[in-house]
Amino acid sequence: MKISVFLSYPKPFMKSQQKFINDISDYLHSRNIAPRTLGVTDYDMNEPLTAIRRLMLESNGLLTIAFRRAFVEKGTNKPESDLDETSAPISNQWMTSPYCQIEPAMAFQIGLPILILREQGVMAEGILEKGVAGTYLPEFNLSVPTSKYLESGEWQQIIGQWEGYVRSVIDKKGYPPRLY
Repeated sequence: MKISVFLSYPKPFMKSQQKFINDISDYLHSRNIAPRTLGVTDYDMNEPLTAIRRLMLESNGLLTIAFRRAFVEKGTNKPESDLDETSAPISNQWMTSPYCQIEPAMAFQIGLPILILREQGVMAEGILEKGVAGTYLPEFNLSVPTSKYLESGEWQQIIGQWEGYVRSVIDKKGYPPRLY
């Protein structure tokens, strides 16, 4: 039986993003891990947060891929601040889906192992900042073939560690909770 994990990502809008998802999914399947994604492998009639929580409770880990989604050519962070905060320009920055923040935070709250991959150029804020979720947050570049990334030492080390945590969740789910 394959190990169920939640695979979270914004709907790809470029072929290179879809290829990255396909290659990551194939990699997981080759490791006997079944990636599950709401609206792709699993469907639910409830509101999104309820559906996400239900799928997460059936999963043993979360892998989020924060793709580029919206481009800010020129903007301002904290405009018209009247406190000690200073406004700062935002230019040529990519943003991702808010669900790339929400789903890892939900997984963290229920204690699932989290691995977040951030596409190069996506703004590092919230849970997408290095160290916020307590794990290394690798960046990937879609101009580099996915196969090359999947062969890298960085990928091999982080996916191996995350997979170990996922397998540990399965092991621990079989035992009753301990009060001591």
